[in-house]
Amino acid sequence: MNKSTYCAAIRVVLFSTCFVLFASFVSAEDWPSWRGRSQNGVSEETDLVSHWSIDGENLIWFNDYVARSTPAVFDGRVCANGRTGESEATDKKEIVTCWNAEDGSELWQHTFNIVNTTVPFNRVGWGNVTGDPETGYLYAMNVDGYLHCFDRNGEIIWQWRLSEDLGRASGYGGRTSSPIIDEDRLILGVIGSAWGDLGGPPRHRYVAFDKMSGRVRWVSTPGGQPADLNTQSVPIIAVVDGQRLIIDGNADGHVYALQARTGEKIWEFHLSQRGINVSPIIDGTTVYISHSEENIDHGTMGRVVAIDASGTGDITGTGEKWRLDELAAGFSSPAIKDDVLYVIDNSANLFAINADSGSILWEHSIGTVGKSSPVWADGKLYVTEVNGNVHILELSADGASVLDSEALEVADGRYAEIYGSFAPAYGRLYVTAESGIYCIGDSARSFTSEPSAMPTLGDETPADDTIASIQVIPTEVIAAAGEIVRFNVFAFDANGRTIGERDATWALEGLAGSRLRVNGEFTSPPRSANQSGKVIASIGNISAAARIRIFSPLPWRENFENGRPSHWIGGGGSLQVVDEGGEQLFRKGPSRTGIHRHAIYIGPSYMSGYTVQADVMSTQKGRRRPDIGLINSGYTLDLQGNHQRIEVRSWAAELRMAERFPFAWEPDTWYTLKLRVDTNNNQALIRGKIWERGEEEPDAWTVTVEDSEPVGQGSPGIIGYSPIDIFFDNVQVMENQ
Repeated sequence: MNKSTYCAAIRVVLFSTCFVLFASFVSAEDWPSWRGRSQNGVSEETDLVSHWSIDGENLIWFNDYVARSTPAVFDGRVCANGRTGESEATDKKEIVTCWNAEDGSELWQHTFNIVNTTVPFNRVGWGNVTGDPETGYLYAMNVDGYLHCFDRNGEIIWQWRLSEDLGRASGYGGRTSSPIIDEDRLILGVIGSAWGDLGGPPRHRYVAFDKMSGRVRWVSTPGGQPADLNTQSVPIIAVVDGQRLIIDGNADGHVYALQARTGEKIWEFHLSQRGINVSPIIDGTTVYISHSEENIDHGTMGRVVAIDASGTGDITGTGEKWRLDELAAGFSSPAIKDDVLYVIDNSANLFAINADSGSILWEHSIGTVGKSSPVWADGKLYVTEVNGNVHILELSADGASVLDSEALEVADGRYAEIYGSFAPAYGRLYVTAESGIYCIGDSARSFTSEPSAMPTLGDETPADDTIASIQVIPTEVIAAAGEIVRFNVFAFDANGRTIGERDATWALEGLAGSRLRVNGEFTSPPRSANQSGKVIASIGNISAAARIRIFSPLPWRENFENGRPSHWIGGGGSLQVVDEGGEQLFRKGPSRTGIHRHAIYIGPSYMSGYTVQADVMSTQKGRRRPDIGLINSGYTLDLQGNHQRIEVRSWAAELRMAERFPFAWEPDTWYTLKLRVDTNNNQALIRGKIWERGEEEPDAWTVTVEDSEPVGQGSPGIIGYSPIDIFFDNVQVMENQ
């Protein structure tokens, strides 16, 4: 080969190599959260396959895994939330796993006991995990309220037990919101009743955590009492008229827009008589969302609506651009591409809708039940059905045609349930089902995990120096007596833009004996009683507060002479201190919302090695008797009236670890309950006693149970399930001796 030929060949090779690299780079895109980088179910991936087979055609890899969620694909990994264990086994748990996105090899896995929830096993693993391309961190919330932050290696960086620490409620349905990332914040919707001024009836709140440390940045409660504890709408982030917003469907049937950095409510739109499960999408300044419940203005069921997001205040009557009534799309969130809105109703019918006018362009029947959300990529729509069918659709101006359909099954030949959506990434398609996780694509295509840049949301109005609001960080604190906590104050303008950290004037509300220095350093007395209160910062006439709960060393005792303890978590308005013959008692009455099960948490979730004790009494209505009991480190000792027995358990719906013992007990009689838990690395010993109050405590334990999969830690608490009155008194928590 002569020199000129050699040089020409080199130029061809270099050009070809550059072309391949460039093509790979521009087409590579990750899918770090449920609806993708653009938050609208659209991917810019190209050259995706149009057909595949579970027998191997275009199936690059497969792993056994049971999941209901959509995987997150980022940082060269694919991660998902799921469940593990057999339906009759005692090892049923929730699981978070990350695999190598290229070859499917497992990178790490965490399993978690499920505690203090009524969610059944087949509904575990519904919440979607969220990845952070900037740090490689993964965020996951379990059905019982655990929120974890994992690093690239699967190590836990920080965690919250949201039920025990922030009052999150757990609905039977298992549906739960998924976290999202915005700048340096992790934002999550939480339904429940907390403590103090947030301890009334349940509300759907939004909590912003520092994504690196887990510190709470702000808490916002924009609406009223939820109509559904199983709402799973996931917020989106948008810039509208220069203002950075969080937009989400709420459990009270409204759509809300909040300032992303402060949580301040900007507007609300009343859409449904019940909670909203569908997540919104936005195109320009128009928000699209749907539901399948009763409409607010007439008795029809279901609506798709376009909302002008540029308003303020209550825009229910002014912000509607168009609507489609009686289109019941209550589970599947829409996708939008090129001014076409793709909506799947509850019966798996796909509608293509003109995004500007709301006119239906065409309709296509996918199958029977649609709960996953459509994903647009490479000119195709990727959809699934609950009953195990996976479809790839070719789209045109006139309709959709089926390019490929596959039926997924589990080992016994039953169809595999599918609730998650496709995740296009790295030139491939990732999807999870009850039968496993699938990586679909052309195996001959070179793999690259270098993602494209995050899409821009639009220009924000520059911040000015006029302070409109301030924020005390951390805004929600659990501290031990004597612990030093440093608070900082940040200022924001009227558009929610950060002005910066500022000095402030400090004050305390409650928190007897505590000190607060001028630099925001807080200290409580080393032997402080359990208490709660607020740390208040002021700049001029603008104020903000952080809430703090202080816990002393054990032992604790509460006889309710000073009313309901302000630091106790959960319960709502049906649990109050009442005067009964001059004695102050804690009463759980019938719930006004029809939810009769309540758990009250009385300490931090990191506790272990203790005993909890309380005096209890129930009434009786007809043949109905209540359940009443104690909680210790994730285990419950439940005195069950109708069944006339004692039950020890960790998971009410599945009884993964449960023992039952006959015990005849009477209404209108005071008993003393005692629950002790001792845990080592491999075993938990759970022991309980019951005796009539006033009698001598028996030496022997009434029940003794061992758990080879110990929970480990958890708040002490009390629990009641009843449509009638039950009472507690003399609640004690003592260190095990």
